[in-house]
Amino acid sequence: QVQLVESGGGLVQAGGSLRLSCAASGSIFSINAMGWYRQAPGKQRELVATMPSGGSTLYADSVKGRFTISRDNAKNTVTLQMNSLKPEDTAVYYCNLWGAYGKTYWGQGTQVTVSS
Repeated sequence: QVQLVESGGGLVQAGGSLRLSCAASGSIFSINAMGWYRQAPGKQRELVATMPSGGSTLYADSVKGRFTISRDNAKNTVTLQMNSLKPEDTAVYYCNLWGAYGKTYWGQGTQVTVSS
């Protein structure tokens, strides 16, 4: 089994910054991609950014130029640096790992609240 533990959420004013981190542990045989999704109240979960092991990083249009995703492959961690935050970025952010045999794992979620 794979466990994902997130940290770094919180409350910030519009224009501020937050940094989310996620550490993966457990039976990790291979990682195809690690990334972040978010879900706002009453909305579906959506991709924020993902970083495949052998491909190009993908960002949602709404966060391009403001958010930066990075990975430390040696530590199995993924980080999301969020700058110029907007109230519409308010959501629960989930870490995601796409692993061996097509299995997908999720973190427990961390709340990000941006006040106007």
